[in-house]
Amino acid sequence: MEQAQRRNFLLSTSALLAAAVASFAQTPQAKIPRIGFLGVATPAAWAPRIDAFRAGLRDLGYVEDKNIVIEFRFAEGQYDRLPALAAELVRLKVDVIVTHSVPGALAAKEATATIPIPVVMTNVGDAVERGIVASLARPGGNITGDTFFAPELAAKRLEVTLVRFDARGPDELNGIFAAMVKERVDSLAVVEDPALIPANKQIAELAVKQRLPSIGFIEYVDAGGLFGYGVNFLALYRRAPVFVDKILKGAKPADVPIERPTMFNFVINLKTAKALGLTIPQSVLMRADEMIE
Repeated sequence: MEQAQRRNFLLSTSALLAAAVASFAQTPQAKIPRIGFLGVATPAAWAPRIDAFRAGLRDLGYVEDKNIVIEFRFAEGQYDRLPALAAELVRLKVDVIVTHSVPGALAAKEATATIPIPVVMTNVGDAVERGIVASLARPGGNITGDTFFAPELAAKRLEVTLVRFDARGPDELNGIFAAMVKERVDSLAVVEDPALIPANKQIAELAVKQRLPSIGFIEYVDAGGLFGYGVNFLALYRRAPVFVDKILKGAKPADVPIERPTMFNFVINLKTAKALGLTIPQSVLMRADEMIE
């Protein structure tokens, strides 16, 4: 009798454990948010900015492939691929799309026109003027993030007569610099075009070869350009996850104000100045936030 009771007790305990395991197995796991990253340039050229973005996510407690997943799509500098890549991210039903530059933001806006997946933009010039958002304070629609003063920065870098040369890719640079020689240009200003950023070093080397003082954005100076003036793009990418976090916690992009950078850096590459045979006036050196020696 006692043995039968013991067997019944063991059977009952086993049944309870089995029921508990089955119940645990059927408990739905929390959904891991997915970010779709729509890149305009190449992964290699954007690696420092992607690293900054990931660092910003870690700052907020997100660990990739544990409590956040990122789906990367890169257009490799071919702007005509952006609409298809943006549409692909929409089909994947990501929770938010992160993109950069005007072409990326416009492609994301078009792809989410009927399926309003939230979009976080970063490193986008003149988002209001380009019709990406309605205003800085009240973006409207499904897009928020940051924007910067592209024309103002370009104007700040220029104090000479402007001759424009358009390059659609790095393979056109040699011909363009030859045209500059024919036009007898005295200096070069480089704009922040994602398709040309992978060619920073090539542009800087051609400028030195042609004895052209040049100015561009901060990363251009790191690659060998003479002067750099602009916003810290890495800081913007590290800041972008703040917008992602707000959206994942329920905020509507239409109600999240667009941010504009407030800090600008002036950097001088003294090695390049020496290669060009230039002596930078002390008054200019004193204005620099950083000098590369």
